[in-house]
Amino acid sequence: MTTPPSERTTVTRGANRAVYDPDRVRTILDAGVIAHVGVTTDDGPIVLPMAYGIDGDDLLIHGSVANAMMRAGRDVDVCVTVTIVDGLVVARTPFHNSMNYRSVVVRGTATAIDEPEAKTAALKVINDHVVAMWDTARPPSELDVRKTLVLRLPLTEAVAKVRDGDPVDEDIDMDGPHWAGVVPLTSIWGEAITASDLHPGADEVPPSVAGLAGRNAHDT
Repeated sequence: MTTPPSERTTVTRGANRAVYDPDRVRTILDAGVIAHVGVTTDDGPIVLPMAYGIDGDDLLIHGSVANAMMRAGRDVDVCVTVTIVDGLVVARTPFHNSMNYRSVVVRGTATAIDEPEAKTAALKVINDHVVAMWDTARPPSELDVRKTLVLRLPLTEAVAKVRDGDPVDEDIDMDGPHWAGVVPLTSIWGEAITASDLHPGADEVPPSVAGLAGRNAHDT
């Protein structure tokens, strides 16, 4: 797809960096870890960072049923963004400094998943998006599920914006004495650290957790 999914998801500023292809949008979402969720509440707009998951053509988020933002986001228009910073772009003049990044904006109406089995399945998707340890941990109880609100946001209005490469400087600066370049930024998972209060006999790190060590957090 080379056209935006809707008028309000059309990138106007830096349009050459827009990505409308759903497969590429999905690749960025698969590589991300944290989503920032924006909702208008009775107390005004609020944006919070949250874990998320991707289930088919939907983005899933979750929180406590007591969370005012989650409650306010039910059956209303919300905005979710995911951003991965890949490097600092240092130009010959600070005016042209930038960052290399991959980002996605998703807009639409969020709806709640209320059926217990469907909600539990959605929670597994969210959990395993970060680390697939759902099947090696204690399953959530019925009370756990009842205390959790899961919202589903369709990816119908999802658009990405991507920057990579060198600084873009003006011709007057190209032969000057000032340095320009890119400082890459990577996030690497470290070795798992066992909890100090872990019961003896439960000290084996699950393979899915141990396997994170040394991996780039934003690789798909």
